[in-house]
Amino acid sequence: MGSRASRLLREEEIEEIKKETGFSHSQITRLYSRFTSLDKGENGTLSREDFQRIPELAINPLGDRIINAFFPEGEDQVNFRGFMRTLAHFRPIEDNEKNKNTSATEPLNSRTNKLLFAFRLYDLDRDDKISRDELLQVLRMMVGVNISDEQLGSIADRTIQEADTNGDSCISFNEFIKVLEKVDVEQKMSIRFLH
Repeated sequence: MGSRASRLLREEEIEEIKKETGFSHSQITRLYSRFTSLDKGENGTLSREDFQRIPELAINPLGDRIINAFFPEGEDQVNFRGFMRTLAHFRPIEDNEKNKNTSATEPLNSRTNKLLFAFRLYDLDRDDKISRDELLQVLRMMVGVNISDEQLGSIADRTIQEADTNGDSCISFNEFIKVLEKVDVEQKMSIRFLH
């Protein structure tokens, strides 16, 4: 009962998280409750193992890649603020946000940030480009053994051929954006959080 994880969020913490992520007060408190229920170590942070206990991630072929997205480079724990920052990428864009003053930093759930998040799921070595090998690894994760290596190679080659405009046999972030310009990323990368 006296553990740090069971303490309530302070009002100023909630306000800071609201500003940074766009989540409502009630969404933050509900997600904090979920966060503390996942925090098996009761230390105010989540480990990769805590995430792996989430059934939806355990069965998702990209579950490990999604879990890794929660952890900054070299870290093996994530606190509630970092957890919320990552979840914010999946917050739907509300109508009143679409034409907001853009002088501030771009919201975490903007189209560009959603695409950057998706791009990083493919960019396994974090060199800011998706190589054929990286594309093959992610395709293998998604389809398992249902498609032969030859078919996967053909899909990877065609994808790179269509996306690669500068001829380096890789897909840059700008090329990734261009390929997905007609895709409704805002809808496909949104989770309806409770209000």
